[in-house]
Amino acid sequence: MRLPNKVAIITGAGSGIGRAIAVLFAQEGAKVAVSDIDKDSGRATVDMIKEKGGEAFFVSTDITDPVQVQSMLAEVKKRYKKVDILVNSAGIFLVGNIVDTNEEMWNKIMDINVGGTFLTCKYCIPLMIENGGGSIINIASEAGLTVWKGLIAYCVSKTAVIALTNSIALDFASKNIRANTVCPGTTETPMPLNWAASQPDPEKARRAMEEVRPANRLGKPEEIAYGVLYFASDESPYATGAVLSIDGGATV
Repeated sequence: MRLPNKVAIITGAGSGIGRAIAVLFAQEGAKVAVSDIDKDSGRATVDMIKEKGGEAFFVSTDITDPVQVQSMLAEVKKRYKKVDILVNSAGIFLVGNIVDTNEEMWNKIMDINVGGTFLTCKYCIPLMIENGGGSIINIASEAGLTVWKGLIAYCVSKTAVIALTNSIALDFASKNIRANTVCPGTTETPMPLNWAASQPDPEKARRAMEEVRPANRLGKPEEIAYGVLYFASDESPYATGAVLSIDGGATV
């Protein structure tokens, strides 16, 4: 096992990439705090982990609320006495250019994708310092590395996540806290699949997402999870401020 006795918090772990990370981490020996705003999906992830013999519990969290974030961290510390790993996978996706994007849409995506990541890192880092260090992995996107047409709010939010992560890496390297970013390409998760399903020709919409990348397919959540596992494990002690793109070649 690569995460024996590690305590990991995964936000957005109720579905998609976050769920895949939570399940994989538990298989690798971690005690997993499954955090999500959706109680049913979060508890379903915990059930999946326990069915495979892993250890996990669910904590309902709105990551845009500092009180709920601090409560989540207090619950994890109460149960396990420490936090070794924080993975910020919670996020939303919005379509629109600058004219189409209204202020409410802009504020919502910034509050969740950037603000939520800010709050969880802000309040988790002191706990990691108490424990002698830790590993933070923030999930950004290929859209944080390149600009995609008609996705202004999403692109800006994910670029900000990369900058936030790199700032943490720089500021807290001396405290033995590593902070790295994983940038998935479009992956078979509810967000892009639901978007494709809402289009006049869902199959055409899916093919369009696949064809923009040399691999000519969407990623699988488990493929992203293994990249996150590397940064979470003790096998990457020299990696901080790194950005790992797992996108089927799209950004090249």
